[in-house]
Amino acid sequence: MKLASLFSGGKDSAYALYMAQQSGYNVGYLVSIFSENKYSYMYHTPNIFLVEKLSEALNISLIKKTTKGEKEKELEDLKDVLKTLDIDGVVSGAIVSTYQKTRIDKICNQLGIKSFAPLWGKNQTELIKEIMRNGFEIIITGVSALGLDETWLGRKIDDECVKDLITLNEKYKINVSGEGGEYETLVLDAPNFRKRLVVEDYEKIWEKGAGTMSIKTAILKEK
Repeated sequence: MKLASLFSGGKDSAYALYMAQQSGYNVGYLVSIFSENKYSYMYHTPNIFLVEKLSEALNISLIKKTTKGEKEKELEDLKDVLKTLDIDGVVSGAIVSTYQKTRIDKICNQLGIKSFAPLWGKNQTELIKEIMRNGFEIIITGVSALGLDETWLGRKIDDECVKDLITLNEKYKINVSGEGGEYETLVLDAPNFRKRLVVEDYEKIWEKGAGTMSIKTAILKEK
């Protein structure tokens, strides 16, 4: 069975891809949607351009599509890409967002292909710990929630970071996995990467209680 994996470079899409491969599926394509609307309802936007380097690190062909990011209409752009591919199904990194999952499921149903969401319904805290146990190196590249300030930008997700996220969940009810948009991530390395991504230069942008780690330069290095 040949699959395409919806891919943003963040932890959820990268781990869903990894799980699909570990289950023996042939993932032939990464599909990345570049939204002109940074507040897209569906698509990850911070540092999305780095999927090109991550595609090389994974040695999987990348399919890119630009969308204006208009609610619902942006789904048609995804459908237009998927219908051109010779695939049997699509992998996505949805965990608890019914908004994302139901729409991806609908597109797959319309195209007569399978929808795979290997992270769906997993306990958020246990999922992050599982991702770390499997050797993923992840940094936080965007924050937009109470308790997450500028110091979180560029922070590596490790045991101490998870503890702090759990504390913020208890205090402010933020989503520990960040699926509610509380934070965005970038995967620098993983077991299925042939090379690792190294960030060389970046800028922290902070405005009205939210911030982004805008990466200027990043290179791939041999592992």
